[in-house]
Amino acid sequence: MSASEIAARHFSAAIAEAERAGTGYDSVCRALLGLVVSKYLETREVSDVQAELRFVAENCDPGTDFMFMRP
Repeated sequence: MSASEIAARHFSAAIAEAERAGTGYDSVCRALLGLVVSKYLETREVSDVQAELRFVAENCDPGTDFMFMRP
């Protein structure tokens, strides 16, 4: 099983549990993002984590190709 498959399975379970609890997905997504950042900071420099988050933020539009995919 790939890392993406493992993450997707747990993410789906967290979203489903939040919806059953009436919490909604937004707060769960925010909490998971915080956990990811905290885990990254255990082994990576702050500037590296910021660069990772910046890359994701700048390339999150599903209707736009990533720069490295353009000819």
